[in-house]
Amino acid sequence: MVMLRFLRRLVLAGLVLALTPLVLTLVYTVVTPISTRMVWRMVTLQGYERTIVPLDQVARAVPAVLIASEDGQFCRHRGVDWRELMAVIDDEDGPSRGASTLPMQVARNLFLWQGDTGPTAVLRKGLEIPLALMIDLIWSKRRMMEIYLNVAEWGPTGQFGIEAGAQRAFGKPAARLTTGEAALLVSILPNPIRRDARAPGPGVRRKAAIITRRAGAADLSCLRLQDN
Repeated sequence: MVMLRFLRRLVLAGLVLALTPLVLTLVYTVVTPISTRMVWRMVTLQGYERTIVPLDQVARAVPAVLIASEDGQFCRHRGVDWRELMAVIDDEDGPSRGASTLPMQVARNLFLWQGDTGPTAVLRKGLEIPLALMIDLIWSKRRMMEIYLNVAEWGPTGQFGIEAGAQRAFGKPAARLTTGEAALLVSILPNPIRRDARAPGPGVRRKAAIITRRAGAADLSCLRLQDN
């Protein structure tokens, strides 16, 4: 009987753990979430800075350079770019390459941990995939982009969200960012602590220049952006 009760509780705990991301994803269709990194900074009493902005108050250049840099098939895939993922798996240099789509990065920011390498990174990648598929099923691409821009970390001292990142790096709102400035911000991802858009090094500048050239061809059709 004791073992049976233990198994029931274990199954119940597993169900709660599995359903929590689904429930939160449904809630986040109307509520802008906080990320696990924000939670960590609050728990460790570091605090963070964020001003939530809707997508219409972000310069068109920002999603353009983000898609050009991180997920060129964003408007076409359903959460996971299977072709790119398989290419990474088949490539002997695969572990050094990225295959994370924006939905996978959103899943990591909201539900998982950051910065691991080795077996735990492989485990995290395995969890990102079903979470990204679920997120893409529930949210529109526009909502996903809006959430990404408001939860990603854009500065070295707790600046979360593109508005806080733009103000710190360039002293201007996200609505007024140029393509070059947006590219510098995107180029510091995923480690804004080691890289700084306000004082970019040669590597960040080179990456930003490449992204800037690609941004003009970025597919933004799924975002229904207004001219701004």
